Amino acid sequence: MRIGDKVVYPMHGAGEVTGVEEKEVGGVTQSYYVLELPMGNLKLMLPVDNVDEIGLREIIDKSQLDAVKEVLRGETEILQGSWNKRFHATLDRLKSGDILEVAAVARNLTRQQSQKKISSGERRLMDLSRQILISELVYVLNKNSDEVTDWVDKIISEGENTSYTTEVAE
Repeated sequence: MRIGDKVVYPMHGAGEVTGVEEKEVGGVTQSYYVLELPMGNLKLMLPVDNVDEIGLREIIDKSQLDAVKEVLRGETEILQGSWNKRFHATLDRLKSGDILEVAAVARNLTRQQSQKKISSGERRLMDLSRQILISELVYVLNKNSDEVTDWVDKIISEGENTSYTTEVAE
């Protein structure tokens, strides 16, 4: 990983590696990547030695956009089970850092919200999934967040009339 690389930090979204700094924590000096995330205006420091464990990855390339579009247009999955199980199953998908999983969560919850009011917890997960997805697509499409948001919403609505599948949250 180098300065200038565009990367995705699971549960936070995409940003740029803007530097490497040495910091002493608990008497131990370590190297940290400085990551700036434009959405939310965050600056994070991630230990260089832990980036694989953290799940930090490079943004997708344009060749993977068709797969993202396919997921956004796909069938809505409605999780069944208790609110707690649904919440944790959805959260696990977001934690994976996989853009296709994040896109599926954004699609499912966005469509559910348009059909009926979703819980405040699910609303937070919807907002988070959309932020993570849009932050990465801003870099991939080289567009601003409003343009990418409109693009995502258009694709999600194109598939809105597809049938719904039901899954049990385990």
